[in-house]
Amino acid sequence: MALRLLLPLAAALLLAACGDLPEPFIGNPGATARRLAVPETPPMLAVPPPTNALLGAQAKNDFADLLALSLQNEEVPTLARKPEKTDWRLSVSAQRKGDLVVPHYAILDPTGHEEGAIDGAALPASGWTEGAPGTLGPAAQDAAPKILALMLSIRRTRDRANPNSLVNRAAKLFVPIVTGAPGDGDTALTRLIRADLADFGPLVQLTPDGADFIVTGTVTVSPLPKGQQQVEIAWTVTWPNGRWSARSRN
Repeated sequence: MALRLLLPLAAALLLAACGDLPEPFIGNPGATARRLAVPETPPMLAVPPPTNALLGAQAKNDFADLLALSLQNEEVPTLARKPEKTDWRLSVSAQRKGDLVVPHYAILDPTGHEEGAIDGAALPASGWTEGAPGTLGPAAQDAAPKILALMLSIRRTRDRANPNSLVNRAAKLFVPIVTGAPGDGDTALTRLIRADLADFGPLVQLTPDGADFIVTGTVTVSPLPKGQQQVEIAWTVTWPNGRWSARSRN
């Protein structure tokens, strides 16, 4: 049973080997697994009003707001604002092709260097240039998952080039003693999770020094009818600074 309970957590930790992002990326298994790979203080992705996107003044602001909201729904830390010093930036432009407009999205790092770009779906030119909500809203919703995929691709490229990335080295895990299990369960579960996680490749430590993640196990036992008991094990993954990263319950 212990191995079965450990598999979801181990799978998430393997995805943590994706390492430091370029940085504005998050997400739970789907999204939890992506969140594990986020650095401890991820910068913001800024979406300024586009200046070369065939949009009027109000529509520029509206579309920046819609893009930021759609990316937030993808669990990307995003704000519609002028980029600050440490922000990554989403630059939006558009090209007219007959009766259609094709939005273009570029990801820029904090220095202004373009890391990658992608086109959105073609849209009716009239609705786009008029800033019609029925055009801008779907355009933002269409763009968000494509932008996220681009960002993850950028991250993988950067990780492969970084010798300190978890792509190029084993993750270091501190696993403290499990708490809450009856009898000798705390000791037994701790021994099992340390051994099983080590089999998946991470370096399991007995102290938090230099750890990339801390894996904490908590057992809750609740009474059920007819003398039975319900046992719930919660595995919580945090960064060393205590910030919550991911959780799995079994």
